[in-house]
Amino acid sequence: MHPSTITRATTIFTGKKGRYLPVPNQLSRRGFIKAGSALTTVFGFDLRPAAAQVRELKISRTTQTHSICPYCAVGCSVVIHTLGDKANNVKPTVVHIEGDPDSPINRGTLCPKGISLKQFVVNDQRLTRPLYRAPGAKEWKTLSWEEAFDRMARLIKQTRDKGFEADDSEGRRVNRLSNVALIGGCTDTNEINFLLGKFRLGLGILAYENQARL
Repeated sequence: MHPSTITRATTIFTGKKGRYLPVPNQLSRRGFIKAGSALTTVFGFDLRPAAAQVRELKISRTTQTHSICPYCAVGCSVVIHTLGDKANNVKPTVVHIEGDPDSPINRGTLCPKGISLKQFVVNDQRLTRPLYRAPGAKEWKTLSWEEAFDRMARLIKQTRDKGFEADDSEGRRVNRLSNVALIGGCTDTNEINFLLGKFRLGLGILAYENQARL
């Protein structure tokens, strides 16, 4: 037996037919799980129903929203459980995030980063409003979403007016925009990519990069 698994063992009287159960003083993680399962079975305790009940109580009154993990290009589906979103006097908050068992991509599983999504969402350091820093300024200024949208639309319009080419140097119709690039995110769904494609072609943008390579 490997020395890192068991160094010495004690015994516990089980009370069933006078048997003794050896319990090692030092266990590996696998051995700890096996020994814990044996002890709970011997003494008549099964913690699995209790753990399932705790989880059921945690999400029994929540609203489920299906979304996609934002971390990588795999696109694992998640289920976000929100509590308080249907009450007028309670601030809604995310209480649990888990993998979507109906997803053919991850089948309910999440990686260590994905399983920590709740800490990403419920975080007092998370940015929830647009910030703007003027050229040469040192401080960031908070903008409303309306101000941010208006500014982005205005700058896109100005940039397109300066760089749009209807015809090339040989007089051929090209309708292209070479001074603007469009970058897609790793969690863009098919619907978002469809809209990005329409937006890109509508403006005549040539440079388009997306992790899905669409």
